[in-house]
Amino acid sequence: MESPPFDELDLKLLQALEVDGRASFSRIAAVLGVSDQTVARRYRKLVAEGGLRVVGLQDSLRLGRDHWMLRLRCAPEGAEAIATALARRPDTTWIGLTSGGTEVVCMIVPRTQGDHDDLLLGKLPRTPHIVEIRALQMLHRFFGGPAGWLVKHGPLTADQVAALGPPPQPTGDPVPITPDDAPLTAVLKRDGRAGYPELQRATGRSESAVKRRLDQLIASGSLYIDIEYDSARLGYTNAAVLWITAAPASLDTVGRALAGHREIAYAAATAGPSNLVVTTVTRDTADLYAYISGKLGRLEGVQHVETSPFMRRVKQLTYQPPIR
Repeated sequence: MESPPFDELDLKLLQALEVDGRASFSRIAAVLGVSDQTVARRYRKLVAEGGLRVVGLQDSLRLGRDHWMLRLRCAPEGAEAIATALARRPDTTWIGLTSGGTEVVCMIVPRTQGDHDDLLLGKLPRTPHIVEIRALQMLHRFFGGPAGWLVKHGPLTADQVAALGPPPQPTGDPVPITPDDAPLTAVLKRDGRAGYPELQRATGRSESAVKRRLDQLIASGSLYIDIEYDSARLGYTNAAVLWITAAPASLDTVGRALAGHREIAYAAATAGPSNLVVTTVTRDTADLYAYISGKLGRLEGVQHVETSPFMRRVKQLTYQPPIR
Protein backbone atom coordinates (compact mmCIF):
# COMPACT_ATOMS: atom_id res chain seq x y z
CA MET A 1 0.00 0.00 0.00
CA GLU A 2 1.49 3.33 -1.08
CA SER A 3 2.29 5.80 1.70
CA PRO A 4 0.45 9.14 1.57
CA PRO A 5 2.54 12.19 0.64
CA PHE A 6 3.73 14.66 3.25
CA ASP A 7 1.43 17.68 3.56
CA GLU A 8 2.58 21.28 4.02
CA LEU A 9 2.71 21.09 7.83
CA ASP A 10 4.82 17.92 7.59
CA LEU A 11 7.22 19.75 5.27
CA LYS A 12 7.43 22.73 7.60
CA LEU A 13 8.16 20.46 10.55
CA LEU A 14 10.84 18.58 8.59
CA GLN A 15 12.52 21.81 7.55
CA ALA A 16 12.34 23.14 11.11
CA LEU A 17 14.10 20.00 12.32
CA GLU A 18 16.66 20.38 9.54
CA VAL A 19 17.39 23.91 10.79
CA ASP A 20 17.60 22.81 14.43
CA GLY A 21 17.03 19.14 15.13
CA ARG A 22 17.01 19.73 18.90
CA ALA A 23 14.54 22.61 18.91
CA SER A 24 11.75 22.08 21.42
CA PHE A 25 8.25 21.30 20.18
CA SER A 26 7.03 24.53 21.81
CA ARG A 27 9.58 26.62 19.90
CA ILE A 28 8.75 24.92 16.60
CA ALA A 29 5.03 25.31 17.29
CA ALA A 30 5.42 29.05 17.92
CA VAL A 31 7.26 29.47 14.59
CA LEU A 32 4.75 27.37 12.65
CA GLY A 33 1.68 28.92 14.30
CA VAL A 34 0.22 25.65 15.64
CA SER A 35 -0.07 24.05 19.08
CA ASP A 36 2.66 22.10 20.86
CA GLN A 37 0.40 19.04 20.80
CA THR A 38 0.02 19.27 17.02
CA VAL A 39 3.79 19.38 16.51
CA ALA A 40 4.33 16.45 18.89
CA ARG A 41 1.62 14.40 17.18
CA ARG A 42 2.99 15.12 13.69
CA TYR A 43 6.51 14.31 14.85
CA ARG A 44 5.46 10.91 16.19
CA LYS A 45 3.60 10.17 12.95
CA LEU A 46 6.61 11.13 10.82
CA VAL A 47 8.80 8.82 12.90
CA ALA A 48 6.34 5.93 12.69
CA GLU A 49 5.27 6.31 9.05
CA GLY A 50 7.65 8.69 7.28
CA GLY A 51 11.02 7.20 8.14
CA LEU A 52 12.02 10.28 10.18
CA ARG A 53 15.15 9.93 12.28
CA VAL A 54 17.00 12.75 14.05
CA VAL A 55 20.64 11.87 14.74
CA GLY A 56 23.78 13.56 16.00
CA LEU A 57 26.77 13.03 13.70
CA GLN A 58 30.43 13.88 13.90
CA ASP A 59 31.61 15.97 10.95
CA SER A 60 34.49 13.80 9.82
CA LEU A 61 35.66 16.19 7.12
CA ARG A 62 35.79 19.13 9.52
CA LEU A 63 37.59 16.97 12.08
CA GLY A 64 40.21 16.05 9.47
CA ARG A 65 39.30 12.36 9.27
CA ASP A 66 39.37 10.28 6.11
CA HIS A 67 36.05 10.03 4.32
CA TRP A 68 35.63 7.59 1.44
CA MET A 69 33.09 6.75 -1.24
CA LEU A 70 33.22 3.09 -2.29
CA ARG A 71 32.00 1.69 -5.61
CA LEU A 72 31.75 -2.08 -5.45
CA ARG A 73 30.93 -3.84 -8.71
CA CYS A 74 29.31 -7.13 -7.80
CA ALA A 75 27.82 -10.24 -9.28
CA PRO A 76 24.03 -9.61 -9.21
CA GLU A 77 23.36 -12.48 -6.80
CA GLY A 78 25.70 -11.01 -4.18
CA ALA A 79 25.06 -7.26 -4.31
CA GLU A 80 22.17 -7.10 -1.86
CA ALA A 81 23.87 -9.27 0.78
CA ILE A 82 27.04 -7.15 0.54
CA ALA A 83 25.04 -3.91 0.84
CA THR A 84 23.19 -5.27 3.88
CA ALA A 85 26.43 -6.35 5.57
CA LEU A 86 27.93 -2.89 5.01
CA ALA A 87 24.73 -1.23 6.29
CA ARG A 88 25.17 -2.94 9.66
CA ARG A 89 28.57 -1.30 10.14
CA PRO A 90 28.50 1.85 12.31
CA ASP A 91 31.02 3.61 10.04
CA THR A 92 28.86 3.56 6.87
CA THR A 93 26.16 5.86 5.47
CA TRP A 94 24.35 6.36 2.18
CA ILE A 95 24.41 2.81 0.88
CA GLY A 96 22.52 2.08 -2.30
CA LEU A 97 22.21 -0.45 -5.08
CA THR A 98 22.84 1.09 -8.51
CA SER A 99 23.47 0.00 -12.08
CA GLY A 100 20.56 -2.42 -12.15
CA GLY A 101 21.61 -4.01 -8.87
CA THR A 102 25.16 -4.85 -9.94
CA GLU A 103 26.94 -2.08 -8.00
CA VAL A 104 26.95 -1.06 -4.34
CA VAL A 105 27.70 2.60 -3.56
CA CYS A 106 28.70 3.31 0.02
CA MET A 107 30.03 6.22 2.09
CA ILE A 108 32.43 5.14 4.81
CA VAL A 109 34.13 7.05 7.62
CA PRO A 110 36.71 4.71 9.21
CA ARG A 111 37.14 5.33 12.92
CA THR A 112 40.83 4.44 12.74
CA GLN A 113 43.44 3.76 10.08
CA GLY A 114 43.24 0.13 11.14
CA ASP A 115 39.52 0.01 10.34
CA HIS A 116 40.23 1.53 6.93
CA ASP A 117 42.97 -1.00 6.11
CA ASP A 118 40.96 -3.93 7.46
CA LEU A 119 37.96 -3.12 5.27
CA LEU A 120 39.66 -1.99 2.04
CA LEU A 121 42.69 -4.26 2.11
CA GLY A 122 41.32 -7.19 4.07
CA LYS A 123 37.60 -7.93 4.15
CA LEU A 124 36.32 -6.51 0.87
CA PRO A 125 38.96 -8.06 -1.44
CA ARG A 126 38.18 -11.47 0.09
CA THR A 127 34.41 -11.07 -0.17
CA PRO A 128 32.80 -13.43 -2.71
CA HIS A 129 30.84 -11.80 -5.57
CA ILE A 130 32.82 -8.53 -5.50
CA VAL A 131 34.29 -8.08 -8.97
CA GLU A 132 35.88 -4.64 -8.66
CA ILE A 133 36.54 -2.13 -5.86
CA ARG A 134 36.92 1.60 -6.45
CA ALA A 135 37.67 3.80 -3.44
CA LEU A 136 37.42 7.56 -3.85
CA GLN A 137 38.72 9.72 -1.02
CA MET A 138 36.62 12.81 -0.30
CA LEU A 139 38.80 15.92 -0.53
CA HIS A 140 36.34 18.79 -0.06
CA ARG A 141 32.59 19.04 0.57
CA PHE A 142 30.65 21.65 -1.36
CA PHE A 143 27.17 20.74 -0.10
CA GLY A 144 25.68 18.22 2.30
CA GLY A 145 26.54 17.15 5.81
CA PRO A 146 25.35 19.99 8.08
CA ALA A 147 23.73 21.74 5.08
CA GLY A 148 20.29 20.19 4.59
CA TRP A 149 18.63 19.62 1.22
CA LEU A 150 15.23 20.96 2.30
CA VAL A 151 16.61 24.51 2.45
CA LYS A 152 16.31 24.42 -1.35
CA HIS A 153 12.71 23.19 -1.35
CA GLY A 154 11.12 23.74 2.05
CA PRO A 155 8.16 26.04 2.69
CA LEU A 156 9.57 28.03 5.64
CA THR A 157 10.11 31.72 5.08
CA ALA A 158 13.42 33.42 5.82
CA ASP A 159 11.84 34.99 8.93
CA GLN A 160 10.69 31.59 10.19
CA VAL A 161 14.15 30.10 9.67
CA ALA A 162 15.67 33.05 11.52
CA ALA A 163 13.17 32.61 14.38
CA LEU A 164 14.35 29.02 14.81
CA GLY A 165 17.80 30.43 15.43
CA PRO A 166 20.04 28.55 12.98
CA PRO A 167 23.52 28.15 14.49
CA PRO A 168 26.22 30.43 13.05
CA GLN A 169 28.69 28.98 10.58
CA PRO A 170 31.60 27.53 12.57
CA THR A 171 34.82 29.48 12.39
CA GLY A 172 38.29 28.60 13.60
CA ASP A 173 39.40 25.09 14.47
CA PRO A 174 36.87 22.40 15.42
CA VAL A 175 36.83 21.23 19.01
CA PRO A 176 38.39 17.73 19.14
CA ILE A 177 36.03 14.94 20.14
CA THR A 178 37.79 12.98 22.88
CA PRO A 179 37.25 9.47 24.28
CA ASP A 180 35.44 11.12 27.20
CA ASP A 181 32.79 12.27 24.71
CA ALA A 182 32.06 8.73 23.50
CA PRO A 183 28.98 8.15 25.74
CA LEU A 184 27.55 11.52 24.66
CA THR A 185 28.07 10.96 20.93
CA ALA A 186 26.81 7.36 21.14
CA VAL A 187 23.45 8.46 22.57
CA LEU A 188 23.10 11.28 20.05
CA LYS A 189 23.87 8.94 17.16
CA ARG A 190 20.85 6.89 18.23
CA ASP A 191 18.64 9.88 19.02
CA GLY A 192 19.72 13.41 18.20
CA ARG A 193 16.84 14.76 20.32
CA ALA A 194 17.81 12.88 23.48
CA GLY A 195 17.06 15.06 26.49
CA TYR A 196 19.66 16.35 28.92
CA PRO A 197 18.61 13.96 31.73
CA GLU A 198 19.29 10.99 29.40
CA LEU A 199 22.61 12.49 28.32
CA GLN A 200 23.49 13.11 31.97
CA ARG A 201 22.82 9.48 32.88
CA ALA A 202 24.88 8.22 29.94
CA THR A 203 27.87 10.44 30.61
CA GLY A 204 27.90 10.70 34.38
CA ARG A 205 28.34 14.47 34.07
CA SER A 206 26.07 17.15 35.49
CA GLU A 207 23.29 18.40 33.26
CA SER A 208 24.92 21.83 32.98
CA ALA A 209 28.25 20.23 32.00
CA VAL A 210 26.57 18.09 29.35
CA LYS A 211 24.74 21.09 27.90
CA ARG A 212 27.91 23.16 27.89
CA ARG A 213 29.91 20.42 26.13
CA LEU A 214 27.20 19.72 23.55
CA ASP A 215 26.84 23.43 22.76
CA GLN A 216 30.62 23.66 22.38
CA LEU A 217 30.83 20.72 19.97
CA ILE A 218 27.92 21.94 17.84
CA ALA A 219 29.10 25.57 17.75
CA SER A 220 32.56 24.51 16.54
CA GLY A 221 31.11 22.29 13.81
CA SER A 222 32.59 19.09 15.24
CA LEU A 223 29.10 17.69 15.77
CA TYR A 224 25.85 18.44 13.96
CA ILE A 225 22.25 17.26 14.12
CA ASP A 226 20.88 15.77 10.92
CA ILE A 227 17.61 14.21 9.80
CA GLU A 228 16.61 11.46 7.41
CA TYR A 229 13.15 10.73 6.01
CA ASP A 230 11.41 9.16 3.03
CA SER A 231 12.07 11.70 0.25
CA ALA A 232 9.71 9.82 -2.10
CA ARG A 233 6.82 11.15 0.00
CA LEU A 234 7.90 14.65 -1.00
CA GLY A 235 7.26 13.62 -4.60
CA TYR A 236 10.96 13.10 -5.36
CA THR A 237 11.10 9.44 -6.33
CA ASN A 238 14.35 9.38 -8.30
CA ALA A 239 17.83 9.44 -6.75
CA ALA A 240 21.16 8.97 -8.50
CA VAL A 241 24.90 9.30 -8.05
CA LEU A 242 26.77 11.30 -10.68
CA TRP A 243 30.50 10.75 -11.13
CA ILE A 244 31.73 13.95 -12.74
CA THR A 245 35.09 14.81 -14.26
CA ALA A 246 35.87 18.52 -14.36
CA ALA A 247 38.96 20.28 -15.71
CA PRO A 248 41.31 20.80 -12.73
CA ALA A 249 41.24 24.58 -13.14
CA SER A 250 37.42 24.48 -13.05
CA LEU A 251 37.02 22.01 -10.18
CA ASP A 252 36.22 24.56 -7.46
CA THR A 253 33.99 26.68 -9.71
CA VAL A 254 31.99 23.66 -10.87
CA GLY A 255 31.68 22.32 -7.32
CA ARG A 256 30.36 25.62 -6.00
CA ALA A 257 27.88 25.86 -8.86
CA LEU A 258 26.63 22.32 -8.21
CA ALA A 259 26.09 23.16 -4.53
CA GLY A 260 23.53 25.78 -5.55
CA HIS A 261 21.46 23.50 -7.79
CA ARG A 262 18.10 22.43 -6.35
CA GLU A 263 18.62 18.88 -7.57
CA ILE A 264 21.83 18.35 -5.58
CA ALA A 265 21.64 16.77 -2.12
CA TYR A 266 25.39 16.19 -1.77
CA ALA A 267 28.44 17.41 -3.69
CA ALA A 268 32.12 16.80 -2.99
CA ALA A 269 35.51 16.82 -4.70
CA THR A 270 37.22 13.43 -4.72
CA ALA A 271 40.49 11.72 -5.48
CA GLY A 272 39.96 8.91 -7.96
CA PRO A 273 38.89 8.22 -11.55
CA SER A 274 36.45 11.17 -11.37
CA ASN A 275 37.08 14.32 -9.34
CA LEU A 276 33.52 15.20 -8.28
CA VAL A 277 30.72 13.07 -6.88
CA VAL A 278 27.17 14.31 -6.37
CA THR A 279 23.87 12.77 -5.39
CA THR A 280 20.78 14.06 -7.12
CA VAL A 281 17.17 13.88 -5.97
CA THR A 282 14.58 14.53 -8.69
CA ARG A 283 10.91 13.88 -9.21
CA ASP A 284 11.44 11.27 -11.91
CA THR A 285 13.80 10.13 -14.67
CA ALA A 286 12.54 12.87 -16.99
CA ASP A 287 13.65 15.49 -14.45
CA LEU A 288 17.02 13.73 -14.06
CA TYR A 289 17.51 13.82 -17.83
CA ALA A 290 16.51 17.49 -17.97
CA TYR A 291 19.04 18.28 -15.25
CA ILE A 292 21.94 16.38 -16.83
CA SER A 293 21.29 17.72 -20.31
CA GLY A 294 20.45 21.22 -19.07
CA LYS A 295 21.98 22.88 -16.01
CA LEU A 296 24.74 20.32 -15.56
CA GLY A 297 25.50 20.02 -19.26
CA ARG A 298 25.87 23.79 -19.61
CA LEU A 299 28.41 24.12 -16.79
CA GLU A 300 31.72 25.24 -18.25
CA GLY A 301 34.54 22.93 -17.22
CA VAL A 302 32.49 19.72 -17.01
CA GLN A 303 34.20 17.14 -19.21
CA HIS A 304 32.47 13.85 -18.43
CA VAL A 305 29.46 12.59 -16.45
CA GLU A 306 28.66 9.00 -15.49
CA THR A 307 25.17 8.46 -14.07
CA SER A 308 24.28 5.69 -11.61
CA PRO A 309 20.57 5.74 -10.69
CA PHE A 310 19.72 4.22 -7.32
CA MET A 311 17.74 1.04 -7.76
CA ARG A 312 17.18 0.90 -4.01
CA ARG A 313 18.51 2.84 -1.06
CA VAL A 314 19.66 0.41 1.64
CA LYS A 315 20.85 2.90 4.26
CA GLN A 316 20.73 6.64 4.71
CA LEU A 317 22.13 7.87 8.04
CA THR A 318 20.77 4.91 10.01
CA TYR A 319 19.91 1.34 9.08
CA GLN A 320 16.47 -0.11 9.64
CA PRO A 321 16.35 -3.83 8.72
CA PRO A 322 13.43 -4.61 6.40
CA ILE A 323 10.36 -6.20 7.97
CA ARG A 324 10.13 -9.82 6.88
